[in-house]
Amino acid sequence: MATTPELQDRPRVLVVGGGYVGLYVALKLQKKIANAGGIVTLVDPLPYMTYQPFLPEVAGGNIEARHAVVSHRQHLKQTELIQGSVTSIDHANRTAVVAPADGGEHIEVPYFDIVVAAGAITRTFPIKGLADKGIGLKTIEEAVALRNKVLERIEAASTITDPAARAKALTFVVVGGGFAGIECITEMEDLARAAVRNNPRISQEEVRFVLVEAMGRIMPEVTGPQAEWVVEHLRSRGIEVLLNTSLDSAEGTLKLINLPDKTLAQEFEADTLVWTAGVQANPMIRSSDFPLEPRGRVRVLPDLRIAGDEGIVDNAWAAGDIAAVPDLTGSGLPDGTCVPNAQHALRQAKHLAKNLWASRWEKPLKEYKHKNLGAVAGFGEWKGVANINLIGRIGLKGPLAWLAHRGYHGMAMPTVERKIRVIMGWVLAFFMGRDTTQLIDLDNPRGAFVAAATPAPKPAAAAAPAAPEVSAAAAQPGSAAATSVDPKQSVTADAK
Repeated sequence: MATTPELQDRPRVLVVGGGYVGLYVALKLQKKIANAGGIVTLVDPLPYMTYQPFLPEVAGGNIEARHAVVSHRQHLKQTELIQGSVTSIDHANRTAVVAPADGGEHIEVPYFDIVVAAGAITRTFPIKGLADKGIGLKTIEEAVALRNKVLERIEAASTITDPAARAKALTFVVVGGGFAGIECITEMEDLARAAVRNNPRISQEEVRFVLVEAMGRIMPEVTGPQAEWVVEHLRSRGIEVLLNTSLDSAEGTLKLINLPDKTLAQEFEADTLVWTAGVQANPMIRSSDFPLEPRGRVRVLPDLRIAGDEGIVDNAWAAGDIAAVPDLTGSGLPDGTCVPNAQHALRQAKHLAKNLWASRWEKPLKEYKHKNLGAVAGFGEWKGVANINLIGRIGLKGPLAWLAHRGYHGMAMPTVERKIRVIMGWVLAFFMGRDTTQLIDLDNPRGAFVAAATPAPKPAAAAAPAAPEVSAAAAQPGSAAATSVDPKQSVTADAK
């Protein structure tokens, strides 16, 4: 393994991960570090940052998929970009090993400072059939696939005559009653209603949506009364809400069990299974020499420096979902750390960039402290719930909450260019309605060309007709059977 010659030979701030934290750290530091003679290097397997709060709206067809991502190359002009995955970090020797996205030879990247911002991945459990039948909602690709799956199943069901197969195609299940799960199932339900209105062979009563939540309530980020209202709202739309229920198996049929006694609750077939039951710190951090806490996150101080039992790890920083950032307001998770959401990630990224730059000049570092502004969620067009902490606690539901949801996330979307694209899309949808056009064969884009370029098989050669048997007498010269045929008659017959 050797450093590739394309990497700049300058003191490097290595940013591991190009999500919310990585993007903003690079944006805030790239010019300052370059002017000081260094370079910011960002490593991520994707060439863009995904604004995950918009994934439900992408799945519901309210936002164009490309508008919910931010291009690294377009917006990080002074940052050195490496498209690949960090496979290990040796901070004692200040090097990281990167596996390029194209599958090339691993490379070693030296650095002076490192910012760990690899985020989180979907947390799953060893449930039979889940890996084969389920789909998450953590990436833009999953959101696009889910939108097309809903539309495709509705269209396919409209021509299915077998009742069991038709019910299976029109059953959509979401596991997880947090913000992601609730927003996902409501946007899907809105999309399905629009698709059914355009298809006279399907009735809305045939479409089944099921929400499965293992806890006794949904959406812990909002108040108890608000959570109860959300359940009532979902059920008023025909969505089945199963609390204290868990997915036991997805092999063949879906088997749901009651908790805590684990008795069978329901068993049925469904073509669409969405898993949104939590996240976990990116496991790549286990291949480092940084101190971790029991949940697998990097241990950090309130000033976002990595620190363990032996003290502060020099020139090492972390923030976002991969870091156990202490919540100094006292309103975080039960273990005293910040809730893993976009609100904290944005502010932690900006705070980290300021502290890292201050450390270069031996200036005092500030501790991260941010009071949660509340939570907003959209449930499809003109529907939502919000819990806003500005002047006291303000609880909203319905159209006002939906407007608060769009207002907050429209402003929180990174870069002015992407804000404008998203908002203009909303304006167009307001006047023209939701787009229910299904894009097919995205997983096999060459299918049509391969079919056209592949020669059709030649038809099997027809067997030559057997010659009629001629009697010996008829074969004698002068007999009627042996009389020559007029050539003109033969040509005419052949032409016919």
